[in-house]
Amino acid sequence: MKTTGGVPMSGLPFFLFLCLFSFFTASASTKQGQVYIVYLGEDAAAKSKGAILDDHHALLLSVKGSEEEARASLLYSYKHSLNGFAALLSDDEATKLSERTEVVSTFRSDGRWSPHTTRSWEFVGLEEGLSKGWLPSGAHTGENVIVGMLDSGIWPESRSFSDEGLGPVPPRWKGACQGGDSFNSSSCNRKVIGARYYLKAYEAHHGRLNATNAYRSPRDHDGHGTHTASTVAGRTVPGVAALGGFAAGTASGGAPLARLAIYKVCWPIPGPNPNIENTCFDADMLAAMDDAVGDGVDVMSVSIGSSGKPPRLPDDGIAVGALHAARRGVVVVCSGGNSGPAPATVSNLAPWILTVGASSIDRSFNSPITLGNGMVIMGQTVTPYQLPPNRTYPMVYAAQAVVPGTPANVTNQCLPNSLSPQKVRGKIVVCLRGSGLRVGKGLEVKRAGGAAIVLGNPPLYGSEVPVDAHVLPGTAVSMADVNTILKYINSSANPTAYLERSRTVVDVKPSPVMAQFSSRGPNVLEPSILKPDVTAPGLNILAAWSEASSPTKLDGDNRVVKYNIISGTSMSCPHVSATAVLLKSAHPDWSAAAIRSAIMTTATANNAESGPIMNADGTVAGPMDYGSGHIRPRHALDPGLVYDASFQDYLLYACASGGAQLDRSFPCPATPPRPHELNYPSVAIHGLNGSATVRRTVTNVGEHGAHYSVAVVEPMGFSVKVSPTSLAFARAGEKKTFTIKIAATEKRSRRPKRKYLAGSYTWSDGVHAVRSPVVVLVA
Repeated sequence: MKTTGGVPMSGLPFFLFLCLFSFFTASASTKQGQVYIVYLGEDAAAKSKGAILDDHHALLLSVKGSEEEARASLLYSYKHSLNGFAALLSDDEATKLSERTEVVSTFRSDGRWSPHTTRSWEFVGLEEGLSKGWLPSGAHTGENVIVGMLDSGIWPESRSFSDEGLGPVPPRWKGACQGGDSFNSSSCNRKVIGARYYLKAYEAHHGRLNATNAYRSPRDHDGHGTHTASTVAGRTVPGVAALGGFAAGTASGGAPLARLAIYKVCWPIPGPNPNIENTCFDADMLAAMDDAVGDGVDVMSVSIGSSGKPPRLPDDGIAVGALHAARRGVVVVCSGGNSGPAPATVSNLAPWILTVGASSIDRSFNSPITLGNGMVIMGQTVTPYQLPPNRTYPMVYAAQAVVPGTPANVTNQCLPNSLSPQKVRGKIVVCLRGSGLRVGKGLEVKRAGGAAIVLGNPPLYGSEVPVDAHVLPGTAVSMADVNTILKYINSSANPTAYLERSRTVVDVKPSPVMAQFSSRGPNVLEPSILKPDVTAPGLNILAAWSEASSPTKLDGDNRVVKYNIISGTSMSCPHVSATAVLLKSAHPDWSAAAIRSAIMTTATANNAESGPIMNADGTVAGPMDYGSGHIRPRHALDPGLVYDASFQDYLLYACASGGAQLDRSFPCPATPPRPHELNYPSVAIHGLNGSATVRRTVTNVGEHGAHYSVAVVEPMGFSVKVSPTSLAFARAGEKKTFTIKIAATEKRSRRPKRKYLAGSYTWSDGVHAVRSPVVVLVA
């Protein structure tokens, strides 16, 4: 399912969306052939960029009729960090190229990818036991670190992107400020130091971009890219609030002094409402990632994921680009997706990617609902509209107010043109989440003449309440509360209610809580690698916004905002990207794997009240929900020990996981190490038959003379034995290897009926606690 602004927003039944999608795209994609990526592995370092391009032309000439046709078919030549190209090919031509010995893989570039979107950073500090201010002091605040944003562009005039007080652009920067619609070289500054856009694959599929729906430039028409960029590295801006004054305070990114490089790769899907959903193509994203490495970025933040079944590693544009970026020390952070809480839905599964889930912060937007029987229900909203005071309004359940012919399974969901004006005019209408856009349901109530909307959660979403700036008075409530409201409606001859004004409340407990929309493990490509890796704030996050996009993105909503509140793993991803920026600043010599390890092993499985992190449905969360836990950036700056991994380790992992040879110069051995033997900061075992032994190696990044002891929490029904039980390090940089033996202690029939069982092991020297989850998948 496509997403926008983070949270899933299927405005149409999916089959209808696909029909419309096919109608609008068929002509562009069939006339010219399909865009394929031909991946050749590691870049040919000894060759010049011109020689690599000549090689690409020669390969194309081997399947094309003429040199002119070969050159015309080439869209991108990847040559900064990896070797490959994107071209217009027939299926037969692609097959012929895939059979050549120098080709690793040939895969179609399609639109299966889409974007996954103040107080959040202050809350991260509270999670670490800090009463105020969480940023490190001194030189390690990220000023000379460059973070590349792959997204929908940027609104450069936002105060969040001011370069006031920043020093010169780092001299190692090799990027460009690409001009275009409403964007020129002066749109960049010492904060936004570079900007590019990529749409060759998009236009090969959809035809020429409709400039009324997007700028043909790095400028952001959508808002998503501006939101994520300001969350990573937005400047400290006082006096900020969302529409209606909600979440008022000082806005700041996690690394406010870091430099931003913008790579616009996501564009509107042609159709009835192109503002709602964006799509991103492999070939365009891979070109951006290749350029970003060549330009000199240190961290890439990618709030984008695949829809449907995740592609194999050799056929995954983000995974391929991230692999070669990681070899050069670039940390790649990706969102895990918004298809939860169903299991096995997480995306961006490569172990060289840091994959992020989404959780709440300690802020709510309380909006009391006073029912006619005197009961008060607490909703949440950030809509600026209010009902006239001192009167109550009739209340009706949408299922009792639909027009004839509305499908029985969606009568309660306020889908477009489903409500009868005669039955809802002047009333508060209770609708349920499910199919369709949340804000679109409010638009339908307004169309039918309703006075306000109460949006209730179905059982799937529990107590999680994403807030919206509706186009009429309205609020949202949990599953339990909407059930209470419906019982009142059904028991009253004349049900009435009144919606009070909403207000911002902080210090909400418990927090964080895992968002129900956050995609869950296990990893469907390789269950031996736990995904997601960590969680971070992603529910109701305030950040900068494009002034070309309304807060709802709905047609007819002409409101303009500078800051907006949205939700999704798209919003949690930049929180972790900012943490990686700070670590890169403090430890410029660390590998991407070491930085990922520091973030993972210092994460916490407890909430701010020292209880376990919960899911929004009231159950206790676990590693399939949050990976290693909730990020703690200050702890990550000094992790004590790290689990490192090399490019060759990743190639061996790919060999073992599906037999993927990702580099022709590195043949897969006959018996590669098993996938769970990759030196990863978490441990996951599936298909356990008796026992399994896992080796891990840690590197001391703390003081010399460190002595660590291990503490183990065993999964129920399994023993976990770590050997040796203590590690002594004479110096920084020293490595030590240990084994973890996991064995069943109870017969399967006697174990709890769960799909996985979780424990952990933690190395501690009295100062550092280096924690790794241990997960045994039993189903």
